[in-house]
Amino acid sequence: MIYELSLVTKADLNEDAVASIKKIVHDVASAYEGEILLEDDWGRITLAQPTSNGTKAGHFVYFLLKANNTANVELARRFRINEDVMRSLVVKKGEDDEQEAVVKAYKTPFSKNYNGSITDELKENEGDNPKRFARRKACWFKSNNIAADWKDPETYRWLVNEFGKISPARISGVSRKHQRIATTAIKRARQIGIASYVSGRLAELPR
Repeated sequence: MIYELSLVTKADLNEDAVASIKKIVHDVASAYEGEILLEDDWGRITLAQPTSNGTKAGHFVYFLLKANNTANVELARRFRINEDVMRSLVVKKGEDDEQEAVVKAYKTPFSKNYNGSITDELKENEGDNPKRFARRKACWFKSNNIAADWKDPETYRWLVNEFGKISPARISGVSRKHQRIATTAIKRARQIGIASYVSGRLAELPR
C-alpha cells in the first residue's frame, strides 16, 4: 500500500535534528520491507492556528512511502515518544501498482521542489471560480476532474468561510461524494496545521 506521511517538528530544530527524524522514517520503512518513494522537506511554515501551548510555526517534512500497517503503527509509536515531533499525519494514497502515477501527481504550494497546485492547469474561465460556478448548481470538482487534497489549499479554501465553517453542498453545489472528500481533506489539513479550526486562515510560508 502507498501512504503519504507528513510530520511537523519543532521549528527551531537544527539540520542534524531534522535529519535524525527523517532517518526514523527510512529505518522503519527498511525494517518492515517498505520503501521511500519520495521525500520532500517543506521547511519552516507558519501554522494556520497556534497550538495549545502558543507555538506558531513548525518544520514540515513530507514522505510518500510503500509500507504496510505494521510499519505505520511503529512510526506512530516512535513519533509519539519523540518530543521534537509536534504532529504527524498518515493518509492512504493508493495501491502498489499506482506507485508511478501517485509520485508523478505529487504537487503542493508548500514545496520548494514540487511547488504548485492541481488547479494551475484549469483554464481561465468560469470553472476557475468555484463560488461563481456554484450558481449553476453543478459540482466544480466533477466538472474539472479533480478532488480536494489536504496539502493543496487551492482545492478547498473556497469552501471554508471566515469563521472556519465548511459550506454545505446545497450552497456550494458540490456533489455529495466530493463534499465528503473535501470535508475529509479540510479536517486533515486542520489536524496537521495547514488550515485553522476557527477561521478561514491557512498556513503560510515565510516571506
